[in-house]
Amino acid sequence: MNRAIYLLSPTPYEGVENLPIIEFKSTTDTINLKDRDTLIFTSKQAVITAFSINPHIIDYPALSIGKATTQTLIDLGFEVIHSAKEFYGEVLRNDIVERFFDKKLLYLRPQEVSSDIAKILKETRIDIEEQIIYRTRCKAYLPSQKPPKGSIIIITSPSTLKCFIQNFGWDSSYEVVAIGEVSSQHLPQNSIYHLASQPLIEACIAKALEIQKS
Repeated sequence: MNRAIYLLSPTPYEGVENLPIIEFKSTTDTINLKDRDTLIFTSKQAVITAFSINPHIIDYPALSIGKATTQTLIDLGFEVIHSAKEFYGEVLRNDIVERFFDKKLLYLRPQEVSSDIAKILKETRIDIEEQIIYRTRCKAYLPSQKPPKGSIIIITSPSTLKCFIQNFGWDSSYEVVAIGEVSSQHLPQNSIYHLASQPLIEACIAKALEIQKS
């Protein structure tokens, strides 16, 4: 009998059990673009939320962190002037400082972030302001909906893991596929986990299916 694969994402995908553990809510109805000339995004949801608040922001060039973020920007018609592959402090700082030291950045972000990008960039005297445009909250599930022992759990962010544990606790028999290092660092101690080959949900699912067949 195949082990069940649970994807902790609001977006459904075929071939896995979808467990939308978080939901998003806008926290503003305006975006303050005063004195800004370039946008910075670190998540797909930030792009979607910002565009829904003010579609005219596509007139501003964007810096993107992560493949899914970049693809969402392109799909909506943004000009992506740089796509950073790494989310980690020193790499990210060097990446942006070298290329965009003269830009006036606006970082559109969720209420909670796993890495303080604005602080990292301000330390190098980059002109950056930030605006919180949405927040995440945990969906509520019954204990009977907890994934069975031995399940493969795909976590797509620290927030999804936090909400999963808040609902169900944790079982040491779970095997995890994490979308990236930042997500994996929030796992309970001694968890069995694997990193996806790329920071994409599709890559997470491919890895989970590989584990399921092994």
